[in-house]
Amino acid sequence: MAPRLTLLTTGGTIAGQAASAADTTGYTAGALDPAALIAAVPGLAALAVLHCDAVFSIDSKDMTPAHWLALRARVQHHLARADCDGVIITHGTDTLEETAFFLHLTLPPGKPVVMTAAMRPATALSADGPMNLYQAVAVAAHPDSADKGVLVVVNGQIFAGADIVKTDTEALDAIAAPGRGPLGTAAPVRFFHPPALGRTGCIAPHALAGLSDLPRVDILQVAAGSAPDLLTAAVAAGARALVLALPGNGSLPQAWQRAVAQARAAGVTVVRSTRTAHGRVAHAADSALPPATGALNPPKARIALMLSLACGQPELATALFA
Repeated sequence: MAPRLTLLTTGGTIAGQAASAADTTGYTAGALDPAALIAAVPGLAALAVLHCDAVFSIDSKDMTPAHWLALRARVQHHLARADCDGVIITHGTDTLEETAFFLHLTLPPGKPVVMTAAMRPATALSADGPMNLYQAVAVAAHPDSADKGVLVVVNGQIFAGADIVKTDTEALDAIAAPGRGPLGTAAPVRFFHPPALGRTGCIAPHALAGLSDLPRVDILQVAAGSAPDLLTAAVAAGARALVLALPGNGSLPQAWQRAVAQARAAGVTVVRSTRTAHGRVAHAADSALPPATGALNPPKARIALMLSLACGQPELATALFA
């Protein structure tokens, strides 16, 4: 019997539509419905029996924590069904890494959850979405995909959802996992090594019950000469935590030290991350400095803090930053 999978659509470039087949940038994201996506991919019926659920139809730049919570609830709903063997989620690439990391932390391993996306709209010449969707379904249907946490399938590769970042504005291989690499290939489906599950599903299913949003956490990019009044303004606007995307190895400028100390004294959590593309931020022996985010980049550190605050578990963020 073919696997019974649920396709959740959220919009994004993979469902994008442009006036010209040569246009890969001036398009409307999320214009196509699930039926149109499936119609563009011959052979899906041979892989699985698909049930569709159109959750959102948005550009992923407009994705919010409220959307994450709603999407997580839909995923959990379908995974709990006896007639659902796994879930595929289509998403835009702009914030794919954030949604994938959120789901990684809030969904326990079990039935496959596979995300996919595209760098070119569905109407483009050589659109990458149809192949990505086909391969995502193939991975979700494969028995080796269970108990691996959230997976991302793009450009013929399988990644751990916790590992990915977007590394380019237009390239087809923009989704990558720096420092870790892919878990395997999607054609044929083959896993080279297991994911580092770490804190997969560390948020209990009931911990976010009833929430429609998450606490406000802001990211502040600190450039040469950036004024610390950015931090003061964020605190005044209601930020409960701040991620500082700092130069180099999370280096805090002297001009920011007083404002940071005042924010922390007022109960606002402040952490040091880096604006560089890759690398860990080292933990400092000086307790006067804010904690470092370790291997988590600013967007992922923000999610860790949001969930930590929402659940009242400060130790969660500490563990994720280790």
